[in-house]
Amino acid sequence: MAKLLNGTELVGYIEERQARQVRALRQAHRVFPRIVIIKSTHASPVIDTYIRMKQLYGDEILIESVVETLEDDEMKATIERYNADASVHGIIVQLPINDISRTDEIVNAIAPEKDIDGLGINAQYGSATAVAINWLLAGYAIELRGKKIALVGRGKLVGAPLEQMWSKAGYNITVIDKHHPDMAGVLRESDIIVTATGVPRLITAAMVPIGATIIDAGTASEDGGIVGDVDPGVRERDDIKITPEKGGVGPLTIAALFDNVIRAASIVAEHNKQDN
Repeated sequence: MAKLLNGTELVGYIEERQARQVRALRQAHRVFPRIVIIKSTHASPVIDTYIRMKQLYGDEILIESVVETLEDDEMKATIERYNADASVHGIIVQLPINDISRTDEIVNAIAPEKDIDGLGINAQYGSATAVAINWLLAGYAIELRGKKIALVGRGKLVGAPLEQMWSKAGYNITVIDKHHPDMAGVLRESDIIVTATGVPRLITAAMVPIGATIIDAGTASEDGGIVGDVDPGVRERDDIKITPEKGGVGPLTIAALFDNVIRAASIVAEHNKQDN
């Protein structure tokens, strides 16, 4: 069997640190971190699962979350209301929305200092999923410099922010999408593969070179469950490192998201301190 890169094994240490930080904010500064999650009226069961996971994580470290279920036309006005609400430190639009062509318009309405998912054009925080993938690779001492990296998918949540982050770092990146005419050829030449297309079983064992590291950040709903981009047969190989079917990037993405909430609340606490 493949060596698993398990985010669940790493997240406990982060959660303990965050819980201490939140206690300090509440006790020393009287700042009570709070987030709002906005979701579409037509959100899938997968989306509802992710939102519940975020709420449960927040409960563990004493960060309150409020969920608003809205039509697209209601989202901007609701975001503006929470932008002006000093008790709210972070706002998330849980993608996708009903009309995906309005995604940029809606996420860009979030105040940059409250855009904890890092999706808006002026967001003060990096993409939580991109940060989570960095944490996961660092936690298992996987070096990126000098490696050939393939990013499959250029989505707003994973591929695009990772491409930007890793290009700035000077890493050797090739970005392809699910329609690339020679996906197998690109992947066979890669040391590290990060995939996030939402197409089940897109990546097969025959596409993966010996010794590769694979981060499967794709998510799709299939037969009532959540599946990634990688075919189950890939995980049967014993010569690769790969995220598990559950508990790979997801737990660390939530942790990174709440790290941004804590940073936003800490800035508020510092401002309050200076005003007093």
